[in-house]
Amino acid sequence: MAKSSKDRVKAEPQFLEDDPSTGYLPGKTWPSVRYGLVSLLLAAALVFCIEWIVRGDFTGTVSFFLQPFKPGWTTIILFALIMVGLDAVLGRSHQSLMVMGPLTLSLAFVGHQKSLYLGDPLYPTDFLYARQIFALLPLLVRERPMTGVAMVVGIVLALSLLVFGWRQRRRRVPALSHRGRLARLTLAVPLLAFFVSIMDYATFSWTRDRLQIIPMMWDQKENYASNGFALAFALNVPMAHVTAPTGYSEKAIAAIERPDVAASMPDEKPDIIMVMSESFWDPTILPNVSITPDPIPTVRELRSGSMFSPEFGGMTANVEFEALTGFSNAFLPAGSIPYQQYVRAPVPSLATFLKSQGYATRAIHPGTNWFWNRTPVYADFGFDDFKSEENLPAMEKRGPLASDASMTDEIIREADDTDDPFFFFAVSLQNHGPYEPNRYADATHAVDAPTSQWARDSLQSYAEGAADADHGLARLVEWANKRQRPTIIVFFGDHLPPLGPVYVETGFLQNNVAPRREPSPEAARLHHETPLVIWSNRSGPARDMGPVSPAFLPLHILTTAGISHPYYTGFLGEVAGRYDVVDRNLLLTPAGEATADWARAKEIDPAIRDFRLLQYDMMFGKRHAAPDFFPETMDRLVAHTS
Repeated sequence: MAKSSKDRVKAEPQFLEDDPSTGYLPGKTWPSVRYGLVSLLLAAALVFCIEWIVRGDFTGTVSFFLQPFKPGWTTIILFALIMVGLDAVLGRSHQSLMVMGPLTLSLAFVGHQKSLYLGDPLYPTDFLYARQIFALLPLLVRERPMTGVAMVVGIVLALSLLVFGWRQRRRRVPALSHRGRLARLTLAVPLLAFFVSIMDYATFSWTRDRLQIIPMMWDQKENYASNGFALAFALNVPMAHVTAPTGYSEKAIAAIERPDVAASMPDEKPDIIMVMSESFWDPTILPNVSITPDPIPTVRELRSGSMFSPEFGGMTANVEFEALTGFSNAFLPAGSIPYQQYVRAPVPSLATFLKSQGYATRAIHPGTNWFWNRTPVYADFGFDDFKSEENLPAMEKRGPLASDASMTDEIIREADDTDDPFFFFAVSLQNHGPYEPNRYADATHAVDAPTSQWARDSLQSYAEGAADADHGLARLVEWANKRQRPTIIVFFGDHLPPLGPVYVETGFLQNNVAPRREPSPEAARLHHETPLVIWSNRSGPARDMGPVSPAFLPLHILTTAGISHPYYTGFLGEVAGRYDVVDRNLLLTPAGEATADWARAKEIDPAIRDFRLLQYDMMFGKRHAAPDFFPETMDRLVAHTS
């Protein structure tokens, strides 16, 4: 008896074709092809939406996918493969979209917001400090309450729709058979594994190059713009691992010239107070802006020079890392936060050295102790203790945050109660952004600027906070002038404030934040320098220091104090003789000569090479340099477990 046509079709199954759980009608030809095409279509729509959200520009998004030398279509294929593999795991065709869609679109929205407010893309390591972000949400909501309400409503609605859609899909679409799942995994897993193997940006990949994926880790903004959000985000995953510099070895460390400098102290050890003032800057340099009275008269009178911040508008911890350790963010992966990723064992710092010389070492910050992972980091830096919101006396607030005046009171009180020579490192909080209009009901400064009323009021809030920080410095100087013990006060801003629209409306910037790659050294200085004061009650303020990278602050502090150290005044002193600024994108000499994109050059100055080798050795390597450069660290090292 002859077989029917239906039997013949059934006897010749194609790839996935004999699996009715694909969601297609049995007996239809090429369901696998249709499944693949639909997966590609869904992936294309999802990737397009992601790029549109991140870029905030429909035309620019279309252009990204139309350019043959951009990996837009590579990303679509990658997403399609992930969706195919995830379908196999979830057990139903195209159900992966209900997982990938909300997840990736949410990441895209967060990425857009970070870029808008901080000027940086979203990095995988950002989620290491997600707790900080949530802690700042009340401030953000206070500035834009309706936006906060809309976000809450949107999240609730989205979750409700997701749950409803998930249940409906599970009810209406049949489950995949074991054969269907295996087929999908057989297709997706090897290709995805191969893709992962070529994503290490530190090694060249011919295939990755052919796919038009060009890692640009030295310029993350361009990295995300050229490769797209998803691929650039993936390229940054290896950032958690710091690759050893070329040539790193015990022999290379031994070849670094040892400076003829030993650790020494003056007969009378000076007390040192180092204040990093949140977002402290001179707002009067904004074009066509007049602020009365002068918000920073004390700093203007005592100013020693400028601190060249490696950051703009945020990332306080990265500035703090340099200022305390004498190491540089320039030698770490772009977008990394050492406090979050790399400080997991004792790291030499000013506190480590001064503690070895009999100093009491204390960190003070009127915020929470977990912010920026400070508690374990300060312990690893050698501080005896850390006074924070949790163990400080109740701090008077000015606006929504602990006041600079109360922090100054605490510094003076603890200094008066300390018999030993001391090193205090204090980080203020009051002038943290956002700078909502009318933050202070008793504001004493007036702003005249050709801007919107909102921008003028926001700038007034900032100026009022800057004035309070200036008053705090004046009080410290007045107090120190009455002391018998030699006292050094260091005061600087960690970065320019996140004033956003104020910059645009005054013409200071074209966008809310400064570009990572500045068009000129002059622009870089304008957008990254904050006032620096190094003052002694014996000799007054240091003068004419010019711009200084925070990594060189230990050198200038100890020099002012009459203290020497083989690394902080020896090695760093020699590097500082060649460069005032060592930044990721810029080297600046005392004569004002600038070298941009120095890290991409074939030949790097041996002084910078040795600087990088020493830092890697002490942070990630075998600490071969410790006996000669950091003898105070030779005790047994114990890693913390946070």
